[in-house]
Amino acid sequence: MNDNSKSLFETALDELGGVLARVDESRIDIACKMLAGASRIVVYGCGREALQVKGFAMRLYHLGLPVSVVGDMATPPLGRGDVFLVSSGPGETSTVLTLMQVARDAGATNLLLTAQAESSAAKRADFPLLIPAQTMASDQGAQKTSVLPMGSVFEGALFLLFEVMVLKLRAITGASPEAMRARHTNME
Repeated sequence: MNDNSKSLFETALDELGGVLARVDESRIDIACKMLAGASRIVVYGCGREALQVKGFAMRLYHLGLPVSVVGDMATPPLGRGDVFLVSSGPGETSTVLTLMQVARDAGATNLLLTAQAESSAAKRADFPLLIPAQTMASDQGAQKTSVLPMGSVFEGALFLLFEVMVLKLRAITGASPEAMRARHTNME
């Protein structure tokens, strides 16, 4: 590893740490309580955000929570008492806006993870959780704040945020590491 690579790693880690340090932990706690108390949880994200959201869905399942991913054939309909967790860094994705409306019309609660507090999605959310990071919508010109490309800072922050949420949810639900491990697939 040369000095240039080390400098890029340090810079990227500092950027991720800076984003997560600005996330309101009390809102993370509220989001975790919403998820723990939901009758059903359905999750959605676009592109690389979808990969982070699907990884979180796997952990929610390991915790014993009733979770599904939009697009899977076994995803149940949403209704009252359910939570639709959706990620949209820029907050203007048409699919996200449409699905949030469907969830709202069905009586579900919209829990949004976004980088844009004033976005269309944030205005439609019942509970927006702000992750103040560069996204693909803000990665050019004077708005560019990260050495990482496009929405990578937001996506990386999602991964770390979700891991902390798993720890908080484990404490809320009382799920033991052994019980989580027992729910891990044997089909690998």
